[in-house]
Amino acid sequence: MIDNLLILPVIAQLFIGIILLLLWKKDRAQRVLSVVGSLAVLALAIHLFVKVWDQGILTMNGGNWRAPFGIVFVADTFSSTMVLLTSIAGFAVSIFSTASVSHQRAHYGYFAIYHFLLMGLSGAFLTGDIFNLYVWFEVIIISSFVLLTLGGRKGQIEGAVKYMAMNILASMIFLTGIGILYGLTGSLNMADLSVKVAAVENRALVNLTAFFFIVGFGIKSAIFPLYFWLPSSYHTPPSAVAAIFGGLLTKVGIYALYRMFTLIFVPDESMKLIFIVLAVLTILTGALGAIIKTNMRRLLSYLIICHIGYIVAGLGLYNQVAIMGAMFYLIHDIVVKTNLFLIAGVIRNIGGSMNMERLGGMYADWPKLSLLMAVVLFSLVGIPPLSGFWPKIYLFEGGFEANSYIYIGALVLGSIITLIVIARLWAVVFWKDAPEQFDRREVLGSMDFLAWGKGMQSLLIIPIIILATVSLYIGFAAEHIVLVVDRITTEMLDTTPYIEAVLGTEVLP
Repeated sequence: MIDNLLILPVIAQLFIGIILLLLWKKDRAQRVLSVVGSLAVLALAIHLFVKVWDQGILTMNGGNWRAPFGIVFVADTFSSTMVLLTSIAGFAVSIFSTASVSHQRAHYGYFAIYHFLLMGLSGAFLTGDIFNLYVWFEVIIISSFVLLTLGGRKGQIEGAVKYMAMNILASMIFLTGIGILYGLTGSLNMADLSVKVAAVENRALVNLTAFFFIVGFGIKSAIFPLYFWLPSSYHTPPSAVAAIFGGLLTKVGIYALYRMFTLIFVPDESMKLIFIVLAVLTILTGALGAIIKTNMRRLLSYLIICHIGYIVAGLGLYNQVAIMGAMFYLIHDIVVKTNLFLIAGVIRNIGGSMNMERLGGMYADWPKLSLLMAVVLFSLVGIPPLSGFWPKIYLFEGGFEANSYIYIGALVLGSIITLIVIARLWAVVFWKDAPEQFDRREVLGSMDFLAWGKGMQSLLIIPIIILATVSLYIGFAAEHIVLVVDRITTEMLDTTPYIEAVLGTEVLP
């Protein structure tokens, strides 16, 4: 069904960013507009999701050029869900940014660049054209690089260089894959590619082309062995930036992998084996990296890597239950990881450090706040019936159905290490007595938090409450999420409705 308004979440972020540029020196106005604009985009995202749920797959042909000749945007259940999750995380982080981002960063365009980043994410989820997916990835890379370097500290620059170098490499590999794919089929439209790639007789060349996309998107998703840029860069920016990075940036790579390898390159047995091996190694290296870290952000960065392995395994197992589990975990992980980086920022402001060995006494001093944080930490671990518990059931079931016992073992080990790591974090940061006080002025003097009045405290805690509430909904109303991921999985495994919505039934064989 054609709907020319499905692109509104992207257009809205663009206009918000432009207006924020015009308000370059008006600090308070930027903060208010960012929050109000994010709330408006969230309303648009909810409307889009409901419309897709009620009416099915929606399309928009740019310039009224019919696919596959023109630029097309497509909203199916998967893409509309990702836009909704982006809007939820974006709204929460915009509130947190209002209280945490310094005046200097605001004057140098933080809020405008932040909304351009959200625009790039939403555009990547909604595009139906593979070259435009590359373009949206470049928007994301440029915006995120600016956010990483804004402030100009040595650690930030070092992390940003690693981040940018690896993402430029990923973009080059991605673009090479696009060039080969265009040479094979003469098309860039994803639905059209689905039909034409299936008809290519040279399967060896098709598999080689697919490998370019595995590597390119693997770098962006932080899959083994291409993950080292993530823990080297995510600990350097302000907490608000780290939160949106931790929640969403690797997930856009995961989205692209699932879109490509369910729509265009349906995995054969050898490709499934590659995905399983990558998933297992990603889980193990991420878990082992997390268990030795004492810096909270570095620890969380390695947990991102570990849990990316859970999601990637859905492409290796490639059955209904496993992909449902992967999609459920993706939804849970975006919300929880965003919240955990916000929590790390609040803990840093209270304790003056990200090093767990220099922290303690959180529960004694902040019992209500600590219990709120416990909800998020236990959701990550997967304590039943919280949000991290349900997708693992599906992942285990999918592993047994595919007889992939190595993956099941890695999933068990990753879950146990996640439990150990979070239990240690809770014991050290929350339960143990606070260490002897040290001079916090040197630490806090370089931080981005504004002076903490009661109003500012609320603005830092409200987004944590919002995301914790979403996590609780995912856990306690899991039957609703199951309906969503079941529909996403059905559309992935049967791509005919997607192709028909984009190209029309007359072009199908």
